[in-house]
Amino acid sequence: MTDKNKLGIQYMQEGKYEEAAKSFSEAIEENPKDALTYINFGNLLSAVGEFDRALKFFDKALEINPEVATAYYGAGTIHYNDENYPEARKMFETAMRKGLDTSDTYFMLGMTLLQMDQPKLALPYFQRAVELNGSDIEARFQYGLSLAGQAMIDEAIEQFLMVIEAEPEHTDAYYNLGVAYAGYKNDAEKSLEMFEKALSIQPDHLLAGHGKKLVEESLKG
Repeated sequence: MTDKNKLGIQYMQEGKYEEAAKSFSEAIEENPKDALTYINFGNLLSAVGEFDRALKFFDKALEINPEVATAYYGAGTIHYNDENYPEARKMFETAMRKGLDTSDTYFMLGMTLLQMDQPKLALPYFQRAVELNGSDIEARFQYGLSLAGQAMIDEAIEQFLMVIEAEPEHTDAYYNLGVAYAGYKNDAEKSLEMFEKALSIQPDHLLAGHGKKLVEESLKG
């Protein structure tokens, strides 16, 4: 990696995007055959919302070196944001085949499969994402939802409890715990506690409000 490339990454991390762009441009001028610089520039353009331009830089990186996995990942995120899920899936799967064994790659492939109405296929990717990065709360939450969707309720509850332990303000985890305790465990009191917790954090959480009402009515009856 050239010094200009390193400098560009440093500027990116500091949020100095114009300086980063200048550094990457100079790095490309110095070494136009370095695929990594094109990827870094693509990541920068993605960060500032210039997705079409970013895609061209990822394509250029792959033209130089078709084996560079992070370019496929970068292109995949753009296709995902553009709701082109079949193409996103292809990019993330290729990134994995090229060796990008990261939590983010598995998570994004899981999210893509969810958008393609394939929740059962998504589940093992969320599981792997959590295995690789246990502190990724969103991955753990999606893993919990996927487990619940496959009627693996005890396992889902375990994941949701770990979510709220790590992020005590995660209203949707409380809501889903409320659903699990009410609908599958027949534990109305525990369910009510979870719905009330969600509402104490987010009073306008409509689903939690509806769940609380249903449980209260069941307790009266």
